[in-house]
Amino acid sequence: MPQIPEKIHELTVGQLSARSGAAVSALHFYESKGLISSRRTSGNQRRFTRDALRRVAFVRAAQRVGIPLATIREALAELPEERTPTKDDWAHLSQSWRTELDERIKQLNRLRDHLTDCIGCGCLSLESCVLSNPDDAFGEVATGSRLLPERRRGPARSARKPAPDRPSGRAAEPDRGAREGAPDPGCAG
Repeated sequence: MPQIPEKIHELTVGQLSARSGAAVSALHFYESKGLISSRRTSGNQRRFTRDALRRVAFVRAAQRVGIPLATIREALAELPEERTPTKDDWAHLSQSWRTELDERIKQLNRLRDHLTDCIGCGCLSLESCVLSNPDDAFGEVATGSRLLPERRRGPARSARKPAPDRPSGRAAEPDRGAREGAPDPGCAG
């Protein structure tokens, strides 16, 4: 990693990229989202203060554990602007996420422990899966990625109505409602 002389207090976007490991385009994106800031020279070039290195490292670490950019921005807004944040400032900021990170770890452990069941149910949706929606009533009635029309019209039933007899020699027409049906809100593994 290239070293920046101590007497240089501002970094070009290229220097910040080289030191942080983030692509220049990522740094521009972070700046557009308010995660880092720069000043412009008379030639309209970006100049970042040295503490941008820590901010970029923080953003990248937070992104790796799945923290949304909006949450990262809110956290960075709590840091002092009049001085470089201290170790205590960063520790306080990190501590505020401890509960959220612990909950994410629990969710990941549940997913790991039930992944085979989850994939086997057919929905492949963490939004409606029993792992993240444990109180879902449909999950005990049926599994899969579609809720058939007869189940949408009335209360949930444990057994389907038998299909009407079809003339022999002709393939059954697929139920259009099943093809266009909404995702099953309770995929249970």
